[in-house]
Amino acid sequence: MFITHPIEPVWDENSTVLILGTMPSPKSREAGFYYMHPQNRFWPVIAAVTGGTLLYANGEGERAVEERRELILRAHLALWDVLAGCDITGADDASIRNAVPNDFSGVLTGSHITRIYCTGRTAWKYYTKLCERTTHIPAVCLPSTSPANQGRWPLAKLIEAYGVLVE
Repeated sequence: MFITHPIEPVWDENSTVLILGTMPSPKSREAGFYYMHPQNRFWPVIAAVTGGTLLYANGEGERAVEERRELILRAHLALWDVLAGCDITGADDASIRNAVPNDFSGVLTGSHITRIYCTGRTAWKYYTKLCERTTHIPAVCLPSTSPANQGRWPLAKLIEAYGVLVE
């Protein structure tokens, strides 16, 4: 089934680093915000590298979304996904077909973004293939924060790897 990306990017004119996932999971689409599956480690990692806190750690409700949005903007980060739409089964990036990239021109011209990081190999692969030639900014691939990646990337190693976001 073709899914159109339903969540607006998080950024402002002070953003210097863009973090890109592939496509929101069903849980994230339901919540209307990024990385909202309770077992995904993205938000604890971002809180750790930015020195922020998550008062609404369970991730439910408007306050949790606003807290996460503020965490991103306070650190001069931006958050979006590579794809504007695709055929996808659940949250399985390997099932993606008919990928359509997002148009990053508005975010890039309206901010100070000079670095782009992808949260996993699939996001990096689609960005490199579909977007880099128009943005002219190469992306760096960070490890996925998915719980499926927990064995190879425990939380401490993820925090260390994601530290590049705030250097």
